[in-house]
Order: sequence, then structure tokens, then C-alpha cells
Amino acid sequence: MEERTDPAQPFKINSLSVFFPCYNEKDSVRSLTEKALSVIAGICADYEIILVNDGSSDGTAEMADQLAKDYPAVRVIHHTQNKGYGAALQSGFRAATKEYVFYTDGDGQFDIAELPNLLPLIKESDIVSAYRIRRQDNMVRKINAFCWTKLVCFLFNLKLKDIDCAFKLYKRDIFDHIEMHSTGALIDTEILARAQRKGYTIAQTGVHHYPRLAGQQTGANIKVILRAFKELLKLRKEILTSS
Repeated sequence: MEERTDPAQPFKINSLSVFFPCYNEKDSVRSLTEKALSVIAGICADYEIILVNDGSSDGTAEMADQLAKDYPAVRVIHHTQNKGYGAALQSGFRAATKEYVFYTDGDGQFDIAELPNLLPLIKESDIVSAYRIRRQDNMVRKINAFCWTKLVCFLFNLKLKDIDCAFKLYKRDIFDHIEMHSTGALIDTEILARAQRKGYTIAQTGVHHYPRLAGQQTGANIKVILRAFKELLKLRKEILTSS
């Protein structure tokens, strides 16, 4: 699981699915989608963008449907009620139809223009898991995230700088061979731990992180955190006892 930051040769891909989990992201989803269309068109000719509306109540659903009408490459998955971040990621991964699948959050804290930087790394690995450069969160969130990543890496023998960074690229067929059960904050840990257990390789690279301009963060909710710890111990037992 080496970090590679200076690939020698560019790498082109044949097809790409990009999806955004969205919960009350009405103010950012159009600009994100339109920028993604521009960036992806420079990467490959065969692509799709999937907007996963996780039970939003602020007009995100209507905005997503309008984007699908405006752009043939865009389609929408609606959860009729909020099912959680993990459920939104599961829907996106399962709906993806192309050779590679990338996701980032719909809140605009990452610049999708950095996606091409991940492509050379996927040539030699199965997953590219980015880490945040100069994370734009308050100190409490930064400390919590640091401790969480250290704990997860210790429990699952992972060597990652930022387990929950929402800027990841996968070979899509990974999801034909691993299970996904988490509907909450544990989803990144579950996918990466199960993938490594199956022998898939993970590369890392840094991406810039920007202040959130719209919507609300939910990851620091105490109920979300407690649920994640409970699920973490259950997941470790399940993975370590699986064949």
C-alpha cells in the first residue's frame, strides 16, 4: 500500500462512472455536476454521472432531476427518505456501469479538477484513496478524524493517512466481489478493509480540501460517532473470521 506521487507516464481510461452522494446540497449540486462534466470529458469519451439524492428536503431532488433532463450523461437515484451516508455510497457503487468508478461528496469541499491526478495511480493499483491536504475543518473534527484513522488502521492493518477522505477512485469490478453492509459513517472503512482482505491494492495521493460553503455536516453527530464505533468492532470480528 505504497504512496505514489510522481507517476512517470499518463494513463488513459476507457470508461468512467462518477457519482455524488447528496443530502440537502441544492446550492452546490449544479455547479459540481457541470464542472464534473467538463473535467470528465477531457478524460474519456464513455462516462456517466450519477447523483444519489439521499432523502433531501431542500430541493436537491428537483435540482438533480433537472440536471438529468439537461444533460444526457446524468442520471439520478432517489432515496425516498434519508438512509445514511453509507447507503448513499452503496447505491452509487451498485449503480455504476463503467470500468472505473469515482466518487466525491456533493458539498463542494473537493475540486473535481484534481481527479485526473488519480488516473496514473490506478494503472498499478485497484484503488486510489486520497488524503486531505490542509484539511479545512475545525480542530475538534481534525483530532477526531486523526484518532479514528489511527484506530481503523491498527484494527485492520491498513496504512492510510485519511480513511474517510471522500475522493476515491476504484476499479468497478471490486464491487462484484466484496460485500457492503454499512449504511453510516463506517462505509469507507468497510470497503477498504474488505478489499484489502481480498488482495486488492491501494495507492494514496493528496488532494486539496476547501471550506464548506453550503449544507450541513453530519459526521460529528454523537449518535453517528457512537454507531460507527459499535459497527467498527462488529466489522473487525466479521472480517477477521471470514475466509
